[in-house]
Amino acid sequence: MSQQQNIYDKIQIRMQPMHLEVIDESHNHNVPEGSESHFKVTVVSEKFADLMLIKRHRMVNEILHEELNGQIHALALHTLTPEQWFEKGGKAPESPPCLGGGK
Repeated sequence: MSQQQNIYDKIQIRMQPMHLEVIDESHNHNVPEGSESHFKVTVVSEKFADLMLIKRHRMVNEILHEELNGQIHALALHTLTPEQWFEKGGKAPESPPCLGGGK
């Protein structure tokens, strides 16, 4: 199973979000071809209601604890309530270009 699918499955099972998107952005970074180390994750869930951003991120980090301790180098999180998601037109922000390495 790919790391991308693993991340998706873990979050889906634990949070059952309204919307979940996991994008492997490793190809945008100076890593060996085939690396699965940089991800952008968008999670839209009622469970985030009344939670500060740091607590939302901690919820997702807890779910991905194993992966963050070795396999994942970077994780861009967009954690939104359904209301916030609709206010943004159902889109997460684009990731900025990588400034490190040789790309």
